[in-house]
Amino acid sequence: MAKIVPFKGLRPRKEIAPLMATLPYDVVNVAEARQFKKDPYNFYHVTRSEIDLNENIDVHSMMVYEKAKETLDQWVTDKVLVQDEEPCYYIYELEMNGRSQTGLICASSCDDYYNGVIKKHEFTRPEKELDRINHIRTTRAETGIVFLAYKDNTDVQSIIEDWKKSHQPENDFKSEDGVRHTFWVMNDYAKVSIISRLFDEEVPATYIADGHHRAASAGKVCAEMREAGMSITGDESFNYFITAIFPESQLEIMDYNRVVKDLNGLTTGDFIEALKSEFEVEKLGSEAYKPQKPHEFGMFIAGAWYKLTVKPGTFSNDPIGILDVSILQNNILTKLLNINDPRTDKRVDFVGGIRGLGELEKRVNSGDMVAAFSCYPVSIQQLFAVADSGNVMPPKSTWFEPKTRDGLVTFLI
Repeated sequence: MAKIVPFKGLRPRKEIAPLMATLPYDVVNVAEARQFKKDPYNFYHVTRSEIDLNENIDVHSMMVYEKAKETLDQWVTDKVLVQDEEPCYYIYELEMNGRSQTGLICASSCDDYYNGVIKKHEFTRPEKELDRINHIRTTRAETGIVFLAYKDNTDVQSIIEDWKKSHQPENDFKSEDGVRHTFWVMNDYAKVSIISRLFDEEVPATYIADGHHRAASAGKVCAEMREAGMSITGDESFNYFITAIFPESQLEIMDYNRVVKDLNGLTTGDFIEALKSEFEVEKLGSEAYKPQKPHEFGMFIAGAWYKLTVKPGTFSNDPIGILDVSILQNNILTKLLNINDPRTDKRVDFVGGIRGLGELEKRVNSGDMVAAFSCYPVSIQQLFAVADSGNVMPPKSTWFEPKTRDGLVTFLI
């Protein structure tokens, strides 16, 4: 069963929170983060602290992590950030395009991560893990929230909804992208205890939706500190990591699309002809095609859109093989284009559905890429099935929106 605990969150003063909240560090690149350099309370000063250093600096230099610690410590000294006196849970509602989702921000057990109670569906990359490990080691803080999902529990959700109705939020604002962020502090010991017990008795597992590298990094820092003899009772804060846990029924996964740089020596005509062995191919013209159901794809190539429908018997029905991202990988990227490892092959790139199909056309029309593929999104039930089977999805299979913001609460270790 899932073990979660409350914690003493480090939070910005109420009036500063809207200025501090930022997208997760790995959603923006350095150039995008630097646009906020002049904003004194923007949380990229901590999560992407290279923006405050020379532009030529190695973003993985220890100077970057030390700068993050310096900024975080200064904000604490100046009381820009203030730590709660008692352990709390935090309720976080995000509303986007008329749809809302409410999560519980808590500390999840590193032992649950090690033992598979917190389930994964992606591989991680060592260099990305090391980046966050160094960040956590140096700052002694977890500044990025791991986004978890769990199967609906009406008792947990009822307590959360009752708290929202009966208490004023600590923060309530819209970010620049129009997403509304509402944040409550649950500091009632009885309510906190009931939620902890419900997870311990009724929630058998949680699932990483977004933040595999953050979770892996926190787990490795915990292991290091245990090996160094720093764990005395097992309740020290580094035995946990910060998570926001959302019920499955409130989550939406968007499409995660692909663009490719070349056709592996094939002409456009030969490539389209080769597709016909495993797909029904229909030329649509200039109107972008967003797949309407599983096993359909849109393809943009040579200025035109096509609808690709997978032929029966050309894919497997196991939890991995049935995914459209797997079919695209196996039947097109690997078979026809010789792109065998999309994690490392520079001939393929990934475009989150939030950017729209226009971004796919833009990448191709610019000459940067030669073809683009729009996918039907993975369902949350498919994600659970893959994680429960102990397998992993192809990289960049899921894109969740809206995304939680960093900076609203930080977990000190």
